[in-house]
Amino acid sequence: MAGVKTAILISGRGSNMAALISAAEQADFPATISLVLSNVEDAAGLDHARLRGIETAVVNHRDYDNRASFEIKLTEILEGHGVELVCLAGFMRLLTETFVDRWRDH
Repeated sequence: MAGVKTAILISGRGSNMAALISAAEQADFPATISLVLSNVEDAAGLDHARLRGIETAVVNHRDYDNRASFEIKLTEILEGHGVELVCLAGFMRLLTETFVDRWRDH
């Protein structure tokens, strides 16, 4: 049985992400890791996710004039992948209340 469709947001090595991916491989884990998203194009964790067969995406915060437009793009990608739960695992950007409220209690 598939668990809650989950995205993991990272900015670097992805050591916490790797632990979550390993846990999600257990039959009784309540989530399915469907996406790993980073704000850093060469984050090492992205390679780890790809090797495990998990789809990845990058949204470089430097490509956006402000936090709101960056978060709008994050949300578009997350929603486009049918994500139900967002897990921050070493994601090194502050997120606004608007973004947090969008994903709270889903």
